[in-house]
Amino acid sequence: MKQVIIINSPLKLPPGKLAAQVAHGSVASFLISNPKHQQAWLDIGMPKVVLSASSEQEVIECYQKALTSNLPGKLIKDAGKTVIKAGTITCVGIGPAPEKEVDQITGHLKLVS
Repeated sequence: MKQVIIINSPLKLPPGKLAAQVAHGSVASFLISNPKHQQAWLDIGMPKVVLSASSEQEVIECYQKALTSNLPGKLIKDAGKTVIKAGTITCVGIGPAPEKEVDQITGHLKLVS
């Protein structure tokens, strides 16, 4: 089991804003996931990875692939109260779900550095 949060890297969000958006993606995706997957993920320490997308379109494509694969996914759009305009897609949370299934969608992406 694992969870992945994919960020819209071209936004170059400040560290605090990035952390908040990743948290939104993690919690939102968790809340819509299968209860059995939720518990299994909690039991193993909530493994998650934060990955980088090269564009907003790549974030959307990963989200659509997750939904097509029946994986929980939640697209996060900013409220526009700080550094970016309202409605901007900042990230997508996928999972928790079986690691192999998540990796089929996100395995090509690089870790955020």
